[in-house]
Amino acid sequence: MIRILPLDMRKIVFDTETSNLFSDVGSPDPAALELSVVAIYDSASDSYQPFLQEDLAALWPILEQADLLIGFNSEHFDIPLLNKYYPGDLTKIRSLDILKEIKNSFGRRMKLDQLAEGTLGVNKSGKGIDATLWWREGQREKVVDYCLDDVRITKAIYDYAIANKHLKFKEGGEVFTFPLDTSKWEISEENNITHTLPF
Repeated sequence: MIRILPLDMRKIVFDTETSNLFSDVGSPDPAALELSVVAIYDSASDSYQPFLQEDLAALWPILEQADLLIGFNSEHFDIPLLNKYYPGDLTKIRSLDILKEIKNSFGRRMKLDQLAEGTLGVNKSGKGIDATLWWREGQREKVVDYCLDDVRITKAIYDYAIANKHLKFKEGGEVFTFPLDTSKWEISEENNITHTLPF
């Protein structure tokens, strides 16, 4: 059964940062890394909020109540990283990876900064490796601000794609526009379960 998610669906846009790098752990597995901060936008409260590793117990109920988790490269990075700490399985919650959608539609990957510059006319406030180095230097607030900024950009790109059915990216000094099919982004499939007991 296919259903359109309600207009008041609870969408959580999220991003994570780490306190170490793949080169530090000798593995390409995100679960081998250590989380420094995760930031979210919660549509239910129309607010942004950061969580440090010690705050994760307060994050899990929010994610569990979400109709849709939205990230950028989240399927291959953020969700596996968070699942390392989550007592259940975050892959059971419906999610949308904007980068995966772009690759499926356009045939290649691209950086969030390219999309931000092309679509929104803004740039990211740094790179992921910068956030790791800032964390090591004790600049925690700078990492938190950077992570929140990435969430704002990801949300703006999602909203733009939903409204316009395309995105733009900047490369080699030029801005390119490509179509993006968002028709199924806010539609979910439900199992049609027949209950044998009266409720």
